[in-house]
Amino acid sequence: MNGIYFINERICINDQSWEESILFQEQSIKNYLLEQNIQAITLNPLQLKEYYTNPHALLYDLRKVKSPIDRFIYFSSQTVEDFIYSYPAKWLILKSFFNEIILIEQPIERDQQQAI
Repeated sequence: MNGIYFINERICINDQSWEESILFQEQSIKNYLLEQNIQAITLNPLQLKEYYTNPHALLYDLRKVKSPIDRFIYFSSQTVEDFIYSYPAKWLILKSFFNEIILIEQPIERDQQQAI
């Protein structure tokens, strides 16, 4: 099974810094990929990262592919909501290239000492 994953590098999740948010999204998704035995693929050989950060670039690359891809994985609705609301037709087209859309959204793990 193969999949493509998306990470939004322009949002802060759970009041974390941008760097922490990126790392949090990436680790959550990679753990899910490992648990579900999903192989992350890249469509563009010139792509620098294993994941996409721009839905427009992903859609551009997907249009060159002839067959559907098994999974599209992203962390939370918050990571794609700007794209969905700004480009609803493009979101529908993007989703049509995948057999399944997977939303991860892991609960926050807090250090018990901080809660006291």
